[in-house]
Amino acid sequence: MNGSAIAASGLRKAYKDKTVLDGIDLDVRAGTIFALLGPNGAGKTTTVNVLTTLLTPDAGKAVVAGHDVVTETRAVRAAIGVTGQFASVDNLLTGEENLLMMADLLHLPRKEGRRITGRLLDRFELGEAAGKPAASYSGGMRRKLDLAMTLVGDPQIIFLDEPTTGLDPRSRRTMWEIIRELVADGTTIFLTTQYLEEADQLADRIAVLDQGRLVAEGTADELKRRIPGSHVRLRFTDRHDFDAAARVLPESAGDDEELTLRVPGDGGVRSLRALLDRLDAHSIEVDELSVHTPDLDDVFLALTGHGNKEVNVR
Repeated sequence: MNGSAIAASGLRKAYKDKTVLDGIDLDVRAGTIFALLGPNGAGKTTTVNVLTTLLTPDAGKAVVAGHDVVTETRAVRAAIGVTGQFASVDNLLTGEENLLMMADLLHLPRKEGRRITGRLLDRFELGEAAGKPAASYSGGMRRKLDLAMTLVGDPQIIFLDEPTTGLDPRSRRTMWEIIRELVADGTTIFLTTQYLEEADQLADRIAVLDQGRLVAEGTADELKRRIPGSHVRLRFTDRHDFDAAARVLPESAGDDEELTLRVPGDGGVRSLRALLDRLDAHSIEVDELSVHTPDLDDVFLALTGHGNKEVNVR
């Protein structure tokens, strides 16, 4: 478990006769972004609740920031921050007062609390709105304030539950930039999201949970290569090269008008190199080459039977 911010083995949880987690194994490396995806009822919220000490597993072991989630709950809680799906700010308080309240709850010295508050207001570009009630904030501002409140305690690991739900595209990308900055500073992010594009853009590794079991794990590219449909598109400007390539690559599908060939493949470097070597061996010139792989939506559909671009991951 060296270098692991979160490590779990054989996690199980059931409610009466319904098994919610059925032997979950996880290894989240420190300083990375880990995304957990899955359809409604897959067990994601239960997983997060176990890892954040809100639930006790029926079996298995989980270590977060080097501490057991069952026997060392206080140490785990001191090392983590949790930002839920809905902003937990106090609408009657100003942005600054919300942050100062968090500092007081963490028993920080008053001077230290004010220093951290000022730094976070600047970092999240909330300085101008610091004295305004949180009720007047836009959705994006509220999400930024919520995350800033999580950072008051300087957590090593942050659990983000659907951090950009309901945000407009510009606010969503701003939040992505903030998350990347946190990881660049050494923070570990455990992310659940309803946007597959978000996991694709942010996550170093992705796990897909379905019916209480992990059905796949890997980088976004690794998961995409597992699904049929990957191919290389070759475009030619010379009819002779196009016809020659079609003979050399009988497994390809051609478009005579566009002078393009679609060659099945896994999208990997090795298979791409082998394809180019076959063409070079026959002195065939390719004008343009592009690799096409399934997106995470295709992966999600194949693994869970739910093919919506925006999946609910509760």
